[in-house]
Amino acid sequence: MTLQSMTGFARSEGTTGRYRWAWELRSVNGKGLDLRLRLPSGMDSLEAEIRAIVGEAIIRGNLQISLNMTAAESRMDAVVNEDALAAVLALREKLGPSIVSQAPLSLDALMSVRGLVEFREAEDDAESLAARHFAILEGLRTAVQALADMRRREGEALGAVLLAQVARIAELAHVVEVDPSRSPEEIIRRLEAQIALTMAAAPSLDRDRLHAEAALLATKADLREEIDRLKTHVAAARTLLMEGGPVGRKLDFLAQEFNRESNTICSKSNAAAVTAAGIELKVVIDQFREQVQNLE
Repeated sequence: MTLQSMTGFARSEGTTGRYRWAWELRSVNGKGLDLRLRLPSGMDSLEAEIRAIVGEAIIRGNLQISLNMTAAESRMDAVVNEDALAAVLALREKLGPSIVSQAPLSLDALMSVRGLVEFREAEDDAESLAARHFAILEGLRTAVQALADMRRREGEALGAVLLAQVARIAELAHVVEVDPSRSPEEIIRRLEAQIALTMAAAPSLDRDRLHAEAALLATKADLREEIDRLKTHVAAARTLLMEGGPVGRKLDFLAQEFNRESNTICSKSNAAAVTAAGIELKVVIDQFREQVQNLE
C-alpha cells in the first residue's frame, strides 16, 4: 500500500438532461474522517450514498464537499391554488344578484388575484430524476478518485522526506553512541578527576564511598538504553513508511517516543558534542512529527 497525504483538491463536472453540475472536494488534516457537505436544495437524499462513496477511498481527513447545480434551460409550471379559486367563484356566485354586470371572469382578472396562481420550476419525472442522480454520483466517484490520486502523489513525496528525516535521526543516534565521552576510559578518567577535586576540597570524606557514589551516577548517566530504543524506533518507522497505508497515527506515536529519548539524552549528557547532537535530534524529530500530521 502507498502512503496518502490528507491534503488535496479535486473537481468533477458534467451535464445531465437540462442540468449542469459540478463537484468540488477539498481535504485537509483531521484525526478521523469528517465530511462537511454543501448540497443544493432537494439533494439531501443523496447524503448516505455520498458518505459511502467517499468512505471507500478515504480513511482520514476533514473533507469539504460541495455540489453546484444550474439549469441549462428553465421550465416553469403554473400551479393553481384550487382552494383560492373555489373561494373566488363562490364569492362571485354569492354577490351575483347585486352585481350590475355579469361579465365572464377573464384570465387577467383571475391572475390579479393574489395567491391564486403560482409559477414554479417544473419538476422532472421519476425517470429523469433517477438518471440525474446516477450521473451526479458517478461524477462524485470520479472526483473522489482524483482526490485519492492527488493524496497518494503527495504521500509518496512526503514519504521520501520522512525517510530522509528518519535517516538523520539514525545518524545522530550513532554520533551519540560513538562519542569519545562514552568510552569506559573517558568515563573512568572523568570520575577520577571529579573524585580528586572533591577530596582536595574535603579530605575528610570517605574515598571508597565517593567511588561508589560516582559509579552510581555514571550508571544513571549512561545513554545505552536511550540509544538502543532510538535504533528500535528508527527500524519501526522505516518499516511503516515502506509498508504504506494509513500509518499516520502510528508514526505520530513513534515521533513522541523519539522526542522522549532525545529529551533524556540531553538531560543526561555530560559532553558538549552529545548535547549538540541531542539538540539537533530534537529539531529533526519536531520536523518529522510536523510532517507526519499530514499523513493519513
